Amino acid sequence: MLWGFISRHAPGVTPKTHPELDRLTGYAIRYFDDFVKPTKVYRAADEVEREALAKLSEALGALPQGADGEAIQNAALNVARRIERYQDHSKQSPEGGPGVSVAFFQMIYQVLIGQERGPRFGSFAALYGITETRALIERALAGQLAA
Repeated sequence: MLWGFISRHAPGVTPKTHPELDRLTGYAIRYFDDFVKPTKVYRAADEVEREALAKLSEALGALPQGADGEAIQNAALNVARRIERYQDHSKQSPEGGPGVSVAFFQMIYQVLIGQERGPRFGSFAALYGITETRALIERALAGQLAA
């Protein structure tokens, strides 16, 4: 998976053409396995969260190919603004409606990434890939992430 990510962002770079990068990638995977993976705690989404994640996946699917982190973040915010649980009435959206509670992104991190906090969602999805992020959402909705 890591080499798929590398190849997507650096076309033509492979373990064969860049053996030192391949060696370093091995260290990154071992670090993840030893220190990051054991701390992950995924949880299942409740009904409201399942609906929010399904709508988020739809919104991501409607974005143009190569959408940047800002476009992805705005799509996520637009999904959250329409769900009462994630509305923050102490904030205001650009359209004048309610803003978005941090609870929306905390849910994403807990359900999809297995962490309490995470990177800015739009940047994460742009880097990880929209198709891959949608597949991650599908795995979560299918119960494949939470043990």
